Amino acid sequence: MFNNKTVIITGAAQGIGKSIATHFAKEGANVIIADITCDAGAQLAEELLANGYTALFLETDVRSEESVKQTIKKAYDLYGSIHILINNAGIFKPADPLTLSLDDWDDIMNTNLRSVFLCSREAAKWMKPGSSIVNLASTRAFMSESHTESYAASKGGILALTHALARSLSELGITVNSISPGWIETGDYGTLREVDHTQHMSGRVGEPDDIARACLYLTDARNNFVNGTNLTIDGGMTKKMMYEE
Repeated sequence: MFNNKTVIITGAAQGIGKSIATHFAKEGANVIIADITCDAGAQLAEELLANGYTALFLETDVRSEESVKQTIKKAYDLYGSIHILINNAGIFKPADPLTLSLDDWDDIMNTNLRSVFLCSREAAKWMKPGSSIVNLASTRAFMSESHTESYAASKGGILALTHALARSLSELGITVNSISPGWIETGDYGTLREVDHTQHMSGRVGEPDDIARACLYLTDARNNFVNGTNLTIDGGMTKKMMYEE
């Protein structure tokens, strides 16, 4: 269903983004790995190409307007179209709000939130009706641990930006949705404790593939009635009472 569809994924060199890129590549898409991490990004592209898939790494700093514009234009010039944008890039820097510097606040906002607007704005200029944008938010948009103010604010902003863009870009026939992952383990899954899994209503901690499959669903043209919404994928944790039992 994604044969010859051009998909740009930010922050795709590792973690959730890597899984998303791999899933789309296996579905026949032209995958653009847009990331600031050159070694990992280039390696992923090489691995996908070696397996017969179509992939290209483009060094991209999502905080930079010029860098984003260059990546979007290169993708369009190479494949002649842009069908899907996955805004996945993000950073997490916990800090005491009493000592959090404005430079660190701005860096998180520019990387996590402003980039979603910037990449969406530029990609939409080249997209045709039937195209899709998916923004990666977080369950931290509506629940928090201590010292996560900047991250929570950036992810909450993504939820609002998602429905605003969905409304505006509907005039161009572009759907915009978001995904709020809960605990998605991107490291060694085998080192997790039993309690890590059993505290989830689904009985396990999430994996990057859980998010990748959701991206496939939200960008399938047959599912274009899903628009402007947020899909929470957290094993039920945000619906669980946290009192001692």
